[in-house]
Amino acid sequence: RLKANCSSVDHTTFFFISFFFYILCILYTLPVKSYFNVLAVVLRTNNESPWTDEFDKIELSCLIESISTLNPRIEWKKIKNEGPSYVYFDKKVSGDLENRAVIREPATLVITNATRSDTAKYRCEVTAPDDQKSFDEIVIDLTVRVKPVMPKCSVPKSVPVGKSAELSCLEEEGFPKSQYQWFKNKEEIPDDPKSSSKFLNSSYTLNADSGTLNFIAVRKEDAGEYHCRAKNDAGYAECPAQTMEVYDIDIVGIILGVLVVVVVLLCITVGICCAYKKGYFSGQKQAGNNYKVPSKGDGVDYVRTDDEGDFRHKSSFVI
Repeated sequence: RLKANCSSVDHTTFFFISFFFYILCILYTLPVKSYFNVLAVVLRTNNESPWTDEFDKIELSCLIESISTLNPRIEWKKIKNEGPSYVYFDKKVSGDLENRAVIREPATLVITNATRSDTAKYRCEVTAPDDQKSFDEIVIDLTVRVKPVMPKCSVPKSVPVGKSAELSCLEEEGFPKSQYQWFKNKEEIPDDPKSSSKFLNSSYTLNADSGTLNFIAVRKEDAGEYHCRAKNDAGYAECPAQTMEVYDIDIVGIILGVLVVVVVLLCITVGICCAYKKGYFSGQKQAGNNYKVPSKGDGVDYVRTDDEGDFRHKSSFVI
């Protein structure tokens, strides 16, 4: 009987020990995350950095992986440099997204008509009072791309050979910031002239960020039609083509022109000198004042009349 009792105790002990290890194995194989999910609200998103083109639809996903509270409080905030502002509060869309966004259950924010001002960071906040971890949040960085508008291009109409020239291109509406390409006669100008046989002898620098094309020394071959393209991830826009002419400087003509001017000035100077020597200018001055006042005699006074220019004697005249 004692042997039987011992055998019964051994079987019972073995059973409890086996069951205990079985429970441990189950708990060990369970993910730690699943255990905590039962006690906490946990959020996740499908895309932390979504993007869309202007006027298109975009979803900012805020998914609740686990929660115990039946009616959690859900809020969305827009975060910019000046601070956060509500776009969804008390179950209503407000602020910048009013009439342009809706909430898709449980907490995803859907913008139906995105604009460039919507580019910002957005924070989804969920508060669950009945959970041990009652609060969680995720931040989503939204980018709304804007297609460039037609850039303003400046191309000089004519440039002399050997002189420098600058072509400029500017567009300020696109987002992200536009990059620039220049074309000559509808063919793209490479950043490095040595990379193309057609532009191998050209001397220029091209800045794709600022849109400037600078010729260090223009050649005759640089003449042609130029236009610029502004582009970003949303699209591109081009300005109309403008013609740049390159002309030679006529050095011989310039020298001849200078000589002619010098000869003309020399002739005028010689003529004036000759006129002075012959008295032409001095004769004209004396013609208007050629009368000489007669000297007074002893005891005689003369008075000149205004109408005749002669003299009449005063009463003191002595014969």
